[in-house]
Amino acid sequence: MADSGGLAGGAGGSQGTAGGPGAALRASRAPLLFAVLVLGAYCLCALPARCPPAGPVPAPAPARAEPPRASRSPGAHGLPVASGSGRRRFPQALIVGVKKGGTRALLEFLRLHPDIRALGSEPHFFDRCYERGLAWYRSLMPRTLDGQITLEKTPSYFVTREAPRRIHSMSPATKLIVVVRNPVTRAISDYAQTLSKTPGLPSFGALAFRRGLGPVDTAWSAVRIGLYAQHLDNWLRYFPLSRFLFVSGERLVSDPAGELGRVQDFLGLRRVVTDKHFYFNATKGFPCLKKAQGSGRPRCLGKSKGRPHPRVPEAVVQRLRAFYRPFNHKFYQMTGQDFGWD
Repeated sequence: MADSGGLAGGAGGSQGTAGGPGAALRASRAPLLFAVLVLGAYCLCALPARCPPAGPVPAPAPARAEPPRASRSPGAHGLPVASGSGRRRFPQALIVGVKKGGTRALLEFLRLHPDIRALGSEPHFFDRCYERGLAWYRSLMPRTLDGQITLEKTPSYFVTREAPRRIHSMSPATKLIVVVRNPVTRAISDYAQTLSKTPGLPSFGALAFRRGLGPVDTAWSAVRIGLYAQHLDNWLRYFPLSRFLFVSGERLVSDPAGELGRVQDFLGLRRVVTDKHFYFNATKGFPCLKKAQGSGRPRCLGKSKGRPHPRVPEAVVQRLRAFYRPFNHKFYQMTGQDFGWD
């Protein structure tokens, strides 16, 4: 709040020079103006990414060349070798959520699989760019060979009301992957990311609650995203539960190979990505890849992954835990999985 003090101090100096009610009024408005500016900056940072610019879309890198398939003999990983140069297809599977749940880690781990071709960036087609049309969307996809799966990740789909209907219109057979995490920890992580881009934000508690420790402010996106049961209700209007796989963000850290095994099973793929691909980086507190895609060197996710969280008072944490508890229990019942957050 040093900036706020600077603004107030500047106003106070004017009052001393000019003297009068007008200067005093300006001084009293300075902290309010600062708060408005900070909250405005937060809203801008919290907006989802924009669509790629209109015009010709650069073609993704071509699929890796592989020998033609003459038989069903297995390739280097024990999988049948696909043939042809490949073509762009709509994704057969989508990672639809949630933000700060571990979706980037899951995508990077899955890209180790030779039968998965994933779009690296988040296209935000089903939430922000739908007016561009399905042909435009397909043009963004990497080329895939026979037997390969096209995968796309945009975590904001899970909390976008129109997304389930739009994805169902593309293909009701789409497989949907949702990475979920303790909603309190997820909200603090969300706040930490925004704070790193917008220093000077109000405290986490000031944003999470109205009037001090009053009612929880579900209008704040960091809180609203964690109402998983409410969002899933909307999706189940269009897709049966069998089209979903719910991945534990906590187990993705503690047992990445186990969670990746579940994902590969869900996608109908052989378990190629196993514990031999991971090592735990104690400094970051996250698993890293022993060999990243296209490289023989170990690789961890970027600096933004595993950043330290700001200290949040225990009273704030406990209030949020109590708030989320009934929503968590309903989510456990809906999915048939107890994620152990309570």
